[in-house]
Amino acid sequence: MGIARFEDLRVWKAAHQVVLATYRMTRSFPIDERFGLIQKMKRAAGSIVANIAEGFGRRRPKDRVRFYNISQASIEELRYYFRLSRELGPVKDLEGVDGCLDDTARMLKGLVSKTPSLFS
Repeated sequence: MGIARFEDLRVWKAAHQVVLATYRMTRSFPIDERFGLIQKMKRAAGSIVANIAEGFGRRRPKDRVRFYNISQASIEELRYYFRLSRELGPVKDLEGVDGCLDDTARMLKGLVSKTPSLFS
C-alpha cells in the first residue's frame, strides 16, 4: 500500500501534532497577545502542514521541493516564536514541542532529498 494522500505522510502527521501543540499552548497566553504573537505562531504552524499538503499535490519534483522548503522555513520561524515565548514568560517548557519540530524538520529534509524519485 502506497502513499495515496498527504495525510499518509509521517511528516504531515508529525507537523499536525506541532499545530495542535501550538494551539493548546497559546490558549494560556495573555489576552493582549491574541493579535500579536499568538496569531504569528498559529500562522507559522499552519503553514508547515499546509505546505506539506500542497507540495504533495504537486506533480513536478521541483514544485514539491519548493513547498517542502517553505515548510522547513516555517518550522524555523515557529521555533523562534516558541523561544521568544519562553523568554517572555508565557511558555515554561518547550521540550516536547522542540522534539516535534526537530522530528518534523528531519523528516522534511529526508523527503526533500528523496522527492525526485518518490513520485516520478
